[in-house]
Amino acid sequence: MKARYLALILAPLFSTAALASGGYTGPGAQSIATVAAASEAADDTPVVLQGYVTRKLDNDDKYEFKDSTGTITVEIDDEDLPPTPFNDKTKVKLIGEVEKHLMSREVDVDRVEIIN
Repeated sequence: MKARYLALILAPLFSTAALASGGYTGPGAQSIATVAAASEAADDTPVVLQGYVTRKLDNDDKYEFKDSTGTITVEIDDEDLPPTPFNDKTKVKLIGEVEKHLMSREVDVDRVEIIN
C-alpha cells in the first residue's frame, strides 16, 4: 500500500509537463544581449542591448538601433526616453522585450539609459 502512495506522489515529478522546456521569462530571467540574438528570439524574450540609436524612422516611436552584431527596429515611447538628450553618437542601454511579428522582429523598449 505504501508503494502505491509513493508512486502517486512521485508520478508528477516524472510527467512530461514537468520535463518540458520553457520556464520563467519575466523580470530577472536571463536576457538577450545582442541584436543578432534578438532577431532570432521568441516573442516576449527579455533583452538588454548596448549600442546606438542611429536614426528615427517614419513612425512616431520607431527608431533604428545598432550594435556590433547588426541593426533592429526598436519602439521607444516618449515617456521611456531619458531626460538627457542623446544622438547617434551616444552609447545607450535599451531594456525591453522582443516583439515578434509575422515577417519581422523588433524590440519594445521599456527603458533607455545613457552609458558614459
